[in-house]
Amino acid sequence: MKRYLAALTAGLTLSLVAAAPADAALVTYCIGTGGAVTVPNDLYVPANESCSLTGTIVTGNISVAAGANLVVTGGQFAGEVRVAGNGYFDASDTTVAGPVVLAAGGYGVFLKDTASGSVTVRPKGTTTVDSFLFAEGSTVTGSVNVQAGEVRLDKGSEVTGSVSSTGTYYTDLHDSFVDGTLSVLNSATGSVVCGSSVRGKATFAGNLGGVQLGPNGALDSCASGGYFGKDVSVTSTTGGVTVDDNIIDGVLTATGNTPVAQIAANNRIRRGVVTDPAPAAAAARSAARSAPARDDDTAKAVERRTGAVQEATAAGPADL
Repeated sequence: MKRYLAALTAGLTLSLVAAAPADAALVTYCIGTGGAVTVPNDLYVPANESCSLTGTIVTGNISVAAGANLVVTGGQFAGEVRVAGNGYFDASDTTVAGPVVLAAGGYGVFLKDTASGSVTVRPKGTTTVDSFLFAEGSTVTGSVNVQAGEVRLDKGSEVTGSVSSTGTYYTDLHDSFVDGTLSVLNSATGSVVCGSSVRGKATFAGNLGGVQLGPNGALDSCASGGYFGKDVSVTSTTGGVTVDDNIIDGVLTATGNTPVAQIAANNRIRRGVVTDPAPAAAAARSAARSAPARDDDTAKAVERRTGAVQEATAAGPADL
């Protein structure tokens, strides 16, 4: 009987321990502003709240809840950053040791002069928010995997792994470097690569708004072409394909595009070109004019950041 009671007591104790909530001391809530302090655990920004940090060190993981904002300048995060639906993460001059993950319907991620682990943007799904990933002068150690919204790597950004984009609104690289492969599939307004280097294979397929590699295209303005270390493939694309002023250390394949791709004579393509028959000059000019131009909308990051900092300031110092 004593053995039975002891077992029953032990079982009840284990059940209570398992059902108990996590120790609140292991998570620091941030509402308001924080400075040059060290948070010795995880950091959490509650739903629909704003947190603005300057010079803050966080030794744990970061969670930004639905509708919340986290803006950090000069920070050091030892863990990962996870952002929920309609949440926003904005980092400048900051180091994030772990990955950055934006959930389905997340508002966006903006990285400026920041180093992070791999970056993931989940598919939009049934949500109504169009996400974005904007990076300026930033380094991603790992890969970038984006499946929604606007993507722009700019101003000397570097990715040590590969960039994979599927179903975005657009995916552009300006003055950036990708050490692995680049894949842009099924973007609504296509892709622009200007003044950038891609060490691995580059694949563009099924893009509705066109593909522009180098200057003199209809989608965006830029000063120079790029370097591609392996094969480049642009297929099944509508809206116009232009390849101008690039070095391609492999084969360029440009087939099945409507209209037929325009490949300038000033490209240096090491291993040949596979393409469809060239269109008449008049048809080529008409196709170039009909390609749907689209603007990058980094203003939305500025607007969200400004509002978040104002909200955090109004809330006062966070108890970090």
